[in-house]
Amino acid sequence: MKVGIYGQFYHTNAGTYIAELLELLKRKNINVIIEKDFLELIHLNKTIDEDYSHFSTFEELDNSFDLFFCIGGDGTILKSINYIRNLDIPIVGINTGRLGFLATMQKEEIKNSLETILQKNYSISSRTVLNISTNPSSHDPVFKNISLNEIAVSRKNTTSMITVDTWLNDQYLNSYWADGLIVSTPTGSTGYSLSCGGPVITPDAGSIIITPIAPHNLNARPLVVKDDTKITLRVSGREESHLVSMDSRIATLENDTEIIIEKAPYTINLVELKGDSFLQTLRKKLMWGEDKRN
Repeated sequence: MKVGIYGQFYHTNAGTYIAELLELLKRKNINVIIEKDFLELIHLNKTIDEDYSHFSTFEELDNSFDLFFCIGGDGTILKSINYIRNLDIPIVGINTGRLGFLATMQKEEIKNSLETILQKNYSISSRTVLNISTNPSSHDPVFKNISLNEIAVSRKNTTSMITVDTWLNDQYLNSYWADGLIVSTPTGSTGYSLSCGGPVITPDAGSIIITPIAPHNLNARPLVVKDDTKITLRVSGREESHLVSMDSRIATLENDTEIIIEKAPYTINLVELKGDSFLQTLRKKLMWGEDKRN
């Protein structure tokens, strides 16, 4: 078996759990390849003495990997998908951060959960991801990425609202006068979109959510559309440019640039353990009630 490991930084006591994971994988004679910057961070923190093979880019991975471990919080998983893209490598999230909504396991559960995963006693939750393109084309490397949660446009360097003209499959929808607009996947429905009044949608719903950010036109409401819809945006306002965010990545675009958002032709696969479905996680994170049948 061959696995990849990715992380961004150390949370409190993270070294203990990283060392535990690596030791467990070593005992199973599993081939471990660690992202280069994270491997340097592991050595800097003197977590392990042993060296490992490493990778740096998407091009260095292939479908010979059986699993891809992400150590950190949800932000780590959001960044990791750009190493995976269309390779269909299942992602195992180990939460050493705070929220961990996307994580497969908590840091305290590594030993028992890893044994279950290595026995392939898990299911796959396929998640929609979004592509973005612009007209005219932007050379900012941010636009080479994909988004698991959302793509959003928002105002920059101003307290004034922006106008976001919006088309669905080239048919005019609306001009939102607001602080911005969020285009969210079902996965992202529990994130930025939710905080702006958007609905929670299950990962398999086949939908995309369009949520205005603090709209001035009060009749503007979140809209749910089919996930094969091409969404085109064009921003105007008092400033000459605006911000575009793709999950945790931010770029600047000139106003009146055409922004095209579409579902990617592949999905990202998250490993899901028995008893940890999306609905169960949702109840825990949003502090809903327990299942009355139990």
